[in-house]
Amino acid sequence: MKTHSTNYVDTFIEVSEDTKVSQGTVPSSKADRKTVAEMQYELIANHPYAYTSDDVLFQVYVQRNDLAESEYEVARKQFFSKGQPCFRASPLSKSYGFGVHHDKEGKIALYGMESPEYETFLSDETIKKVRAMRSSK
Repeated sequence: MKTHSTNYVDTFIEVSEDTKVSQGTVPSSKADRKTVAEMQYELIANHPYAYTSDDVLFQVYVQRNDLAESEYEVARKQFFSKGQPCFRASPLSKSYGFGVHHDKEGKIALYGMESPEYETFLSDETIKKVRAMRSSK
């Protein structure tokens, strides 16, 4: 079974050019259930450079589907057997104003578009830069 990955290395995902915010904005819950953006934000913001994007996307899938730990191995293989949208499609980089840095090991951290670190990544010639996908056409 082929495995697809969303991981980048030494790459910075810039916020979408059509984002409606001017700074990194913490996502909030809708009704009684956490949003995908909120779950992604909590995992990455509370553990910068601890997880790859694959780890975060799978953990959100686990939470949304209420999987038991005994199901993780099989579920992860199945989840990545087909392509998954990467963090260029994440609401964090499209709508909430966060850039996503992938270090040399593929581990990720968030940086608000207003932060000095965000500007540093933009001007760093050694890091590949890609834009988040636009929210609209």
